[in-house]
Amino acid sequence: AIEQLIDGVIYEDLSQLRLREILTEKKEEARQRALSLIAEGIKQDDGCIVTPTEAIRKVRFNGSQFPAYRFVYCVLNELPLSNEEVVRHRCHTRRCINPDHLTHGSRLDNKQDDWEFWANGLDRDFL
Repeated sequence: AIEQLIDGVIYEDLSQLRLREILTEKKEEARQRALSLIAEGIKQDDGCIVTPTEAIRKVRFNGSQFPAYRFVYCVLNELPLSNEEVVRHRCHTRRCINPDHLTHGSRLDNKQDDWEFWANGLDRDFL
């Protein structure tokens, strides 16, 4: 996770603070919620598990709202990602919440994924 060190003090952004609080104080409850989201998902032939919604599903937990894929990834991997770090879909399916299809990186990494996909299509062997 990206943190800023200023005058010997580590600063986290609001996303990191909220996720760290969840992972510290409500880890098991959050894990169960993430697993229930996956169980409610629709399993597709390509391995994606998509939310049964038209748009990206939002999840409210502990007073905060997250995209479902970010919540699932951060909770199951115990990573309090900052707002600067994105959860990338290796499958390029934005509604997918399959943990095996998700990874994290920078916005630049995510854009490079898009360019690679547009140029060469999806390599299912990578998944």
